[in-house]
Amino acid sequence: MAEIELKTAPADFRFPTTNQTRHCFTRYIEFHRCVSAKGEESNECEKFAKYYRSLCPGEWIEKWDEQRAGGTFPGPL
Repeated sequence: MAEIELKTAPADFRFPTTNQTRHCFTRYIEFHRCVSAKGEESNECEKFAKYYRSLCPGEWIEKWDEQRAGGTFPGPL
């Protein structure tokens, strides 16, 4: 059976504390900005997707996705 390698987002000097809420939110925004700039088919944005998926709780991602779809997302996209 193939070995699965698990990784999380690398350390980011902008978020020095153990509370990673802001780090999660920033990575989510970075991913969606990348997709907007480069298109959904771009592989360059995949690293941001991996980062936010490893940092953010699934419930938050679902809520933010719903807010983006409804035009009520509070972040700058």
